[in-house]
Amino acid sequence: MADAADLYLEKARLSLAGAQSELEQRRFDNAANRAYYACSQAAVAALMKEGVRPKGAVWEHAFVQTCFVGDLVNRRKRYPPDLRDTLNATMQQRHKADYQYDHVTAEQAMRTVRRAVRFVQAVDPGEVTSR
Repeated sequence: MADAADLYLEKARLSLAGAQSELEQRRFDNAANRAYYACSQAAVAALMKEGVRPKGAVWEHAFVQTCFVGDLVNRRKRYPPDLRDTLNATMQQRHKADYQYDHVTAEQAMRTVRRAVRFVQAVDPGEVTSR
């Protein structure tokens, strides 16, 4: 039976596949949305594997970002420093896609999906392929 971290990694892989598919279909807002969730789910898996648990019953976005960067990147050095701003940058694109009047552009979506591929690969090496 898979543990919870493995289930979050599976979710991350599926979200990333969705982001890549949406990008190919030129649905840039959807691509940005799914790319952010791929990163968020991968970060949750990484935190779980390191024994970090949420304060409450759910993994809040701010908690995940703070703990991933502060604990796993800066303090424990489990992940490279270039991932520090990935969760924040992809969340900004998701907010644009979901809540703002204008759309995510093709270039922004491509950049966001590339960042998500890099992030998920760092957490789950060998499992992600870039299209």
